[in-house]
Amino acid sequence: MVPALARALAGELLRRAGEERRLMRQARDRPTGPWREPLAACRAGNAEALAVIVRRHGWPTTDQVGAPASTAALMILLHAPDLGLQLGCRDLIARAAADGLCPALHHAYIADHCAVELGLPQFYGTRVDPVTLRPCPVRSPGTLDERRRDVGLGPLDEQLRRLRDDVRGFRGT
Repeated sequence: MVPALARALAGELLRRAGEERRLMRQARDRPTGPWREPLAACRAGNAEALAVIVRRHGWPTTDQVGAPASTAALMILLHAPDLGLQLGCRDLIARAAADGLCPALHHAYIADHCAVELGLPQFYGTRVDPVTLRPCPVRSPGTLDERRRDVGLGPLDEQLRRLRDDVRGFRGT
């Protein structure tokens, strides 16, 4: 990929992810405000743009667009309303991670996301039920922290403790 194209793609991914973050902050700050439709439209548009990028150039790996833009692409993908896109990109990300072109952590997040969406147990424990703040079902829980360590994640108990602390801080309790 030529450098100018890589910069343009990186800028577009970062801009789109930033817009979604802005809308998410609005939703958090004004839970009763009219944010659902703009957020859904943003996510749908982001997914369409990412699908075009992937069709034309493959998964935007860190060596192509840089770490921040590759992570932005992952965030767009995780929030996309299209499971087919997520499943197709999951396989591209798996290959890129195996080749050292993007972090293994990216594959862990999308693999778990797809598993949960398909009603299957997740492998790395990255998905948590937002109501109970407990992990969605996990495959082979006895070796979970070892798998998490292999992709750069800390122990699940630490992640859950931080999440609960964040939720308490957000709720002011």
